[in-house]
Amino acid sequence: MADEELKVEEGNKVEEGKKEEQETREEMQKEQKEQEKEQKEREKEQKEQEKEQKEQEKEQKEQEKEQKEQEKEKKEKQEEDEKLEEEEEEEIELKDQVISIRRVTKVVKGGKNLSFSALAAVGSGNGLVGIGKGKAREVPQAIRKAVEDAKKKLIKVILADTTIPHFIKGEAGGGVVILRPASKGTGVIAGGAVRVIMELAGIKDILTKSIRSNNPVSVANATMDALKKLRNPEEVSEKRGKTKEMIWQ
Repeated sequence: MADEELKVEEGNKVEEGKKEEQETREEMQKEQKEQEKEQKEREKEQKEQEKEQKEQEKEQKEQEKEQKEQEKEKKEKQEEDEKLEEEEEEEIELKDQVISIRRVTKVVKGGKNLSFSALAAVGSGNGLVGIGKGKAREVPQAIRKAVEDAKKKLIKVILADTTIPHFIKGEAGGGVVILRPASKGTGVIAGGAVRVIMELAGIKDILTKSIRSNNPVSVANATMDALKKLRNPEEVSEKRGKTKEMIWQ
């Protein structure tokens, strides 16, 4: 009986060992399956990330394309605006006149360099006027540079029929210029640089006085300063709430 019991116990132990081995195998298989699942999930995540990266790259490329298109449009608009400005400039017939030409010298180690400095005015005769300076070794080149410089500095002058709307005083450096409105038929009472600028601006009746410096550059700059300060009576009357007759009193 004892031998049988021992055999039964040994058989039970063997069966238990087999069961444990099976359980451990099943657990190992489960773990492997879980690991495989995790790997698949990781691969899926990586693929999704790659897809997102590709989408982002596509978006970036699209944005770059849009930016390039916008830049092209801006350039085209700028070119069109420049063409329109050039056409407008061509349509407006500008007259130029030389105010003064001076011979200047620069002392260098080898001697003196002679050149010419020109002051010119440009105007449309209808409220547009500007002055410019140019320097070159020959007179025609200096005048051409002065005219080009003056075209870049055109200003709009506020006119009242054939004169200016109100009394004004302009200062620049040592030059002081006083401009007074005048009745029709008075003419341009001015001389030198002031007369040239007034005629090119389209002012036909005006009283002027140049004080202090007689330097053409200072006088011309003072005249332009005075013309820039001119204001429209209608705008001033609206701001102050007064009539035009009461504004300048």
